[in-house]
Amino acid sequence: MTESGVRSGLADAAVSLQSGGGSWVSDLVGAVNGLSDVVESPVLRVVATVAAVAFLGAIGYVTNRVQGNLRDRFGNTIADLLTLLFIGVTVFVSAAVVVGVWSSADEVATAMQNLPVSAGDSDKILVTVVLVLVTHILSRLVKRVLEDYLATTEAFSDHQRRLTYRVSQVFLWTGATIVTLGVWNVELTGLLVGAGFAGIVVGMAARQTLGAVIAGFVLMFSRPFEIGDWIKVADVEGIVTDISIFNTHIQTFDGEYVMFPNDVVSGQQITNRSRKGRLRLEVEVGVDYDTDVDAAVETAAEAIEDLDTILTVPTPQVVVKRFGDSAVVLGVRFWIDNPSARRKWRAHTAVVTAVKEAFDEAGVEIPFPQRTLGTREETPDEVAQAAEPTPDGGEE
Repeated sequence: MTESGVRSGLADAAVSLQSGGGSWVSDLVGAVNGLSDVVESPVLRVVATVAAVAFLGAIGYVTNRVQGNLRDRFGNTIADLLTLLFIGVTVFVSAAVVVGVWSSADEVATAMQNLPVSAGDSDKILVTVVLVLVTHILSRLVKRVLEDYLATTEAFSDHQRRLTYRVSQVFLWTGATIVTLGVWNVELTGLLVGAGFAGIVVGMAARQTLGAVIAGFVLMFSRPFEIGDWIKVADVEGIVTDISIFNTHIQTFDGEYVMFPNDVVSGQQITNRSRKGRLRLEVEVGVDYDTDVDAAVETAAEAIEDLDTILTVPTPQVVVKRFGDSAVVLGVRFWIDNPSARRKWRAHTAVVTAVKEAFDEAGVEIPFPQRTLGTREETPDEVAQAAEPTPDGGEE
């Protein structure tokens, strides 16, 4: 069928439906209303309505399941068109069943007759249908591009791909809506002006929410952290469990869930302990002042060099840090990979245990906190001054 044939067919259908003079319209209305004679009980009508809706949902589920096979056999574009056509027919049949069992086809036909559609609107209807189909196909194409091509690069995470797909959908359907309104000669100036004033009012009333939304997009695309990273924001430290448009969710190592508004997160110093896939930890241990410090350093280094819970590269180190109140403080530094709370505490426990056992075997003493108290002998002048009487004859 040619394009002119399609337009003329749409025009004839519109005029016939609007005028109600077409015999096929009357036949269709009668056939649909005939379902009410088959299903007369109100209970059965409710059951038929629920069944029609359930059938529509089942068809959608099955179509989604077999769409991969359709793409492999017919190609992506044809598979999308077949899916859209099949779902459209299913929606029409389900709607006809629901309308028919309740004998409401006459009301629907009357409502259709009152639509402002004329023979000259056939081109507009055709353009609208084509726009919807093209927008749907472009939306599916964008999704496939994000899944097939961007999934092979580390520049985009799965969360960013989903976000990009949603944003692209908003832009595509918004553009299609604007073009469709223009085709139907809908005045857009008033709508745009009204939308502008509404945007100003909403922006003033929801400054914090909009700030959180903008900060959420910044966090999602700048990627200072991702889901599963171990981060520290302000005084809260834990694992990122979710990044939404409004909030960032963190599970602390105590099992608590903390929710930060995104504008608060972007305004704080963020420490990402999982960024490079490894983390350096340190355990401090004090040795007695009478201990040979070099021997203690060597003993601690040998104690942790064969531990399975820490990395051998970079090499663990033992450094002399400072003079403490009761001991010379050593710092035992080591690395773990794929940082997590469990790995951190397992490595920490293993290092402390190994160093303690090695010091016990080598006789290196880890002193308790202690304080030395002493007195000072008084000089003869101080003794004499203390013995002198005060001017009033009394004692000081």
